[in-house]
Amino acid sequence: MADLRSNFVGIKSPNPFWLASAPPTDKEVNVRRAFQAGWGGVVWKTLGSEGPPVVNVNGPRYGVVYGADRRVLGINNIELITDRPLEVNLREIKSVKRDYPDRALIISLMVPCDEESWKAILKQIEDTGADGVELNFGCPHGMAERGMGSAVGQVPEYIEMVTRWVKQYSRMPCIVKLTPNITDVRKPAEAAKRGGADAVSLINTVNSITSVDLDLFAPQPTIDGKGSHGGYCGPAVKPIALNMVAEIARNSATAGLPISGIGGVTTWRDAAEFMALGAGNVQVCTAAMTYGFKVVQEMISGLREFLDEKQISMSDLIGRATPNVTDWQYLNLNYTTKAQIDQDLCIKCGRCYAACEDTSHQAIAMGPGRVFEVKDDECVACNLCVDVCPVENCITMRELAVGEMDARTGRPVQPYANWTTHPNNPMSRAAE
Repeated sequence: MADLRSNFVGIKSPNPFWLASAPPTDKEVNVRRAFQAGWGGVVWKTLGSEGPPVVNVNGPRYGVVYGADRRVLGINNIELITDRPLEVNLREIKSVKRDYPDRALIISLMVPCDEESWKAILKQIEDTGADGVELNFGCPHGMAERGMGSAVGQVPEYIEMVTRWVKQYSRMPCIVKLTPNITDVRKPAEAAKRGGADAVSLINTVNSITSVDLDLFAPQPTIDGKGSHGGYCGPAVKPIALNMVAEIARNSATAGLPISGIGGVTTWRDAAEFMALGAGNVQVCTAAMTYGFKVVQEMISGLREFLDEKQISMSDLIGRATPNVTDWQYLNLNYTTKAQIDQDLCIKCGRCYAACEDTSHQAIAMGPGRVFEVKDDECVACNLCVDVCPVENCITMRELAVGEMDARTGRPVQPYANWTTHPNNPMSRAAE
């Protein structure tokens, strides 16, 4: 069976599945239950310094976006960092690490952006025996208004400065957690690397308002008639997270910087996708909040079976897809496919026809008896029909071979490599 043991920046765990810093990791009883369920590691909910107290709301803290079947697609969270006393958290962390020495236990930190505050808390953290620290530079609500969280994460110079302090005053591995609420995620990652970070983790939550109560005319969750923006997480943010992980993994300035992938990991397949794009491990929050801690058992068994089936190791998986992520200009414009409909699988619902006829290229014809067929001379292979079809594999895309006639263009498929050599590109030599 595949070996899932993980060694992430020197932090060892029995598997690559960690619970992210969030409500599920706020206290000892939760973390013990998580380890008993099989989680390889936990990032303790963000601790603050002994300054002004953190006071959370005493009303609804979460807003939810549902799918058609009431499946949770995303959760908006207006909860702040831990509101429990620092000394209580530190005592509980020390107790848990003593009883679970084989599990990764990371402490998330967020303190004011001054050197003495970081120096003071790092000394206390090291005394717990924790395996490392994660710098929360991503939280977009509440703490950002105090000059912390994403207020730091959006300024590369601050990231580099604080990371240097942490590396100066601590021997522990330092993971910098990045905000997605920024134009180019590569810049803060580069700053973290310059500051000496051992790794980055991403993404933190996306700044959002998930819905509006149309009776109260206030954002949800609603506190006494008012609402606030919060942090959005869950399956809905996974595409954003995958892209940002890939951007850092393939960026020459951050090449080799370890990545902990976060954002909508719900199944083993999600985890495998993050790892294939360069993540060394993954962190999970919403799935645990939706299904409970035992969801990790499916992730463990599924990833192990996948690796066995592919006959690859976990190290083989990490970064395997990164070389295949490229910029649009390098895509092969002569790679040609055409949609084809399996009439034996077709249920004659007409979704493909309606979608293509109204919003695409009028490339599907409806014949007598509601028989739907693709018009090759109109099909541009946009894939919309595949996406809207309710029957898996009913509509697929067939690749045209080099030299085969394209009914739409009336020309054979050419072996041009990519856009830089395509005759339609005015900058290419082929166009001269």
